Amino acid sequence: MAPSPADLTAAADQFWRDGACVVRGAVDTATVARIAAAVDRLGERELADLSAMAGDTSAGRFRGGVDHWRTDPDFAAFATTGPIPTVTAAVLGTSQLWLYEDSVLVKDPGSPVPTRWHTDDGYFHVEGGQMATVWLALDPSPRSAGALRFLAGSHVSPTRYRPTLFVIDDPIPGTEGEAPPALGLDDPGVFGWDLEPGDITIHHARTLHAAGGNEGTRPRRALSIRYCGDDAVVRVKPGAPGKPGFDAVAPGTPLGEVAGALGLPAAELSPA
Repeated sequence: MAPSPADLTAAADQFWRDGACVVRGAVDTATVARIAAAVDRLGERELADLSAMAGDTSAGRFRGGVDHWRTDPDFAAFATTGPIPTVTAAVLGTSQLWLYEDSVLVKDPGSPVPTRWHTDDGYFHVEGGQMATVWLALDPSPRSAGALRFLAGSHVSPTRYRPTLFVIDDPIPGTEGEAPPALGLDDPGVFGWDLEPGDITIHHARTLHAAGGNEGTRPRRALSIRYCGDDAVVRVKPGAPGKPGFDAVAPGTPLGEVAGALGLPAAELSPA
């Protein structure tokens, strides 16, 4: 059953208050199956071995990849049509939504590699309040299997954090801001949810978040999508991984004016 208007209002209230929200059953079973099949189709060779990057090859692997939508029309369709962008736009309160990036994240059972505390803001070559990341569970994903945790209220902090490589604490050289804090997954103010396939979390680009390893007996596959809304403007972040064309855009230019030239598709939004 699709989320009701009351569900989306409650999710939006929590998103803006705490920095992250959950929408249960946002994606129907058939769509989850199609996305899971597309993720499996990528295979190990198209995903980076994040376990090796973390220096831990002792058990199950943690693999990931970005920008699959640029080469695979199925991933572009998942991100720009259907329930995911429509729910996200309703939570953000935006009339338009542009796809910025997608990523696939697969933690094998037994992988001890955590996702370190970070914010997504430092990776976006964009500024704005209506910027968020969706995390779609493709498998049962309790927190013990690596579902995300969030630090409540961190999205309204004036502190900006340097981007890292997710599985190590060292910031990317040449980036702006402070190093992310050292927090425990059960520290005061940290929250999250146990997720079932089709559930999504949506967190603000400036919300601190992390995840543990996968203590379960099955893979934890997820599709993550980053979006920008009405108020987004271009600002290239020094040292962050580049995106085609952004260096040629004047800082402060509304993203909506240049998204087409940058090749960033607008989502097709349905009434929520």
